Amino acid sequence: MNLALRNSFLILIFTLFFSNQAKSQEEGNAIKASIGFVSSTSNYIEEDPEIIDGSGFYAEGEYVIGLTTWFSVRPYAGVILTSTDEDAVKNPKGYRVETKAFLVGGKVRLCAPIPWVAPFIEAGIGTSIGSFVTYTKDVNKKASGAQVHIPISVGLAVGRKNNIEIGISFYGHPSIEQSS
Repeated sequence: MNLALRNSFLILIFTLFFSNQAKSQEEGNAIKASIGFVSSTSNYIEEDPEIIDGSGFYAEGEYVIGLTTWFSVRPYAGVILTSTDEDAVKNPKGYRVETKAFLVGGKVRLCAPIPWVAPFIEAGIGTSIGSFVTYTKDVNKKASGAQVHIPISVGLAVGRKNNIEIGISFYGHPSIEQSS
């Protein structure tokens, strides 16, 4: 199984087993917590099939402001902690992609108000405060302090009341050419 497929499979498994059971798009306010596996990788992949990545821990808390059954505003805070495996086969030449950061920001969610299976998409903007390393064949960046990130999530709110979420979250850090 190639590396990208394996990481996608692991993310899906962790999402299924550790996803929050908060009600997805009810009107009113709520708190939502997420915890699980995270993988950081370089944004710059040209013709080289090697994917250098770091893996680790992710946690996030959101304050959900449900304005309607199909639209909500979600300020959030979280943490991403990844490190690169020292395996010379998987990550050759000392290449690394690592993130140790506290996240804070806001996003909005659009959700189809459909019983049983309601697809949703989230997008926003935030700040990551911490340290970042992206060292690959094509990128050599190291930064610490505050970096802008762009959160995007897609998924399904399932169940009779759409109270179980299955989805994938993406955090892009354009200034350091890295994604989690």
